[in-house]
Amino acid sequence: MATVSEWISGMRPRTLPNSIVPVAVGTALAFALDGFVWWKALLALVVSMALQVGVNFANDYSDGVKGTDTAERTGPTRLTATGLAAPEQVLAAALGSFAFAGLVGLVLVVTTSWWLLLVGAVAIGAAWYYTGGRTPYGYRGLGEVSVFVFFGVVAVVGTVFVQLEAAPWQAWVASVPVGLLSCAVLVINNLRDIPTDRETGKITLAVRLGDAGTRRLYAGIIIAAFVVALPLVAVSWWVPLVLLAAPLAVPPLRRVLGGQTGRDLVLGLGETGRLQMAFGALLSVALLLG
Repeated sequence: MATVSEWISGMRPRTLPNSIVPVAVGTALAFALDGFVWWKALLALVVSMALQVGVNFANDYSDGVKGTDTAERTGPTRLTATGLAAPEQVLAAALGSFAFAGLVGLVLVVTTSWWLLLVGAVAIGAAWYYTGGRTPYGYRGLGEVSVFVFFGVVAVVGTVFVQLEAAPWQAWVASVPVGLLSCAVLVINNLRDIPTDRETGKITLAVRLGDAGTRRLYAGIIIAAFVVALPLVAVSWWVPLVLLAAPLAVPPLRRVLGGQTGRDLVLGLGETGRLQMAFGALLSVALLLG
């Protein structure tokens, strides 16, 4: 039976910036636009984090039962593949996380707009079918698209919408760099897993692009995130503060462009998460000051 620490590792906490940053940025923007509602922001954060945990457990379960995860893979603990937890337990954890996200999300639906129910249903469906079902889209190179949409556009614009009950252009612009950095986390994760994914038939975008192409993609995404944030100076002249996060991009870029593999890229994954958090914090502060 898996220990508490193994279950926590199986949750893949290094991916949680994907769920925290978009809500923080969306909330800061809502504040800047005079629409901040603290309890809705808090509920949006809970929903986002529960969905992230749910998709991580769902991936653990689906990859484990399909045989595309192995005990020898480098990275966080795989509960199903290693046999630390029964597949049914991991599935229950995933479904429980989705259910919790749905219940909390219902409060936002009731107090904001009923059509958000559809958005929530689509988000949960996308989380499950990333690696679940007979034809998971994550095995067809579409994972990065999903991450950009749901942990970028939907999360940022949705956080703004539940507070302002509107989706201004600033929210759409802010969602782009946030979504790009979420994609960077997935790209470096899939770069690490190219050899085992190719062997097991998991055709991620990294497998399609190959090692060199994926490394160039990672670098391009990191650079683009800083560039596309700058138009938000229309909201706050403090937005160039995000450039203070640029030094944190140097270590993972060196790892990726320097050809590092395996456990070195696990360290790069953590560094990318720290870059994502710092970028999100600086962008949030800049919007608040504006």
